[in-house]
Amino acid sequence: MTGLGNRAINPGLEWRAAVWRKVKRSLPYYALILIPLIILLVFKYYPMYGVTLAFKDYKVSQKIAGSPWTEPLFRHFTRFLTAPSAVRVITNTFTISLYSLLASFPIPILLAIGLNELRSNRLKKTVQLITYMPYFISTVVLVSMIIQFTDLSYGFVNQVIKAFGGQPVNFMGNKDYFRHIYVWTSVWQTTGYSAVVYLAALSGVDQELYDAAVVDGASKVKRILHIDLPSIAPTIIILFILNTGSILSVGFEKIYLMQNNTNLSVSEVISTYVYRMGLVNQNYSYSTAVGLFNAVVNCTMLLLCNAIARRVSDVGLW
Repeated sequence: MTGLGNRAINPGLEWRAAVWRKVKRSLPYYALILIPLIILLVFKYYPMYGVTLAFKDYKVSQKIAGSPWTEPLFRHFTRFLTAPSAVRVITNTFTISLYSLLASFPIPILLAIGLNELRSNRLKKTVQLITYMPYFISTVVLVSMIIQFTDLSYGFVNQVIKAFGGQPVNFMGNKDYFRHIYVWTSVWQTTGYSAVVYLAALSGVDQELYDAAVVDGASKVKRILHIDLPSIAPTIIILFILNTGSILSVGFEKIYLMQNNTNLSVSEVISTYVYRMGLVNQNYSYSTAVGLFNAVVNCTMLLLCNAIARRVSDVGLW
């Protein structure tokens, strides 16, 4: 009986010993993972506790834990969605995001395909350098450049307009130009950087496919349509899903720096609205609710677009 009992217990002990041996062998890797995991927990997950502010009447003296819950619980959300400014803020955010997506998404693909077709390495590197450099310009410097170039009196753009006999245009003082300036300067700044991902995908295409297409007499346009685009289609879909998932997340810095009293009706977006209501007006609970609403909408869009992509093309984030 004793022998049988030992044989019955030994498999479990051997399994634990094998697991422990694997853990010991992998300790350096666990230690390597530990640092980013701690950073993720401290700076990403722990601050999520502050989301409870959206459901409380926050008082600084009582801190988050001591502040009372709102009655009803979703009062701040209802207040935002029924506010007169809510429609304007959401519409501005959605319009600018959609405009940016439609303008900025296809251009890096075209640039990457064009660079991939270049046979001169020197020319390819030169074009890459020229298109990639604007990405490293800080937002503050970029907005300063926009203001200087479009200045009504001595701006470069208005000087050119006057040279051709036109009248100077107050670009920053006319709300009709705000969205176009915001979107197309962003396209100029990010196109080169965004094209790098597609260039990396194109570099993995089998050269034999191109050789076979040339033998069959396929033109460059047909090679692009039937080899290049299908090869980078998964990358395009993944990036499109990610961009769509942030449809209501217009960057705060550039919008805020470009805002003024004349264009506020079209430039007030959710991020600047949250800043104004939260930090300027010190209405922390209400601004947290608005920010949480924004995050929920983005998450919903991400899940929806991923589900559609999986059904249509069998490619998705998960």
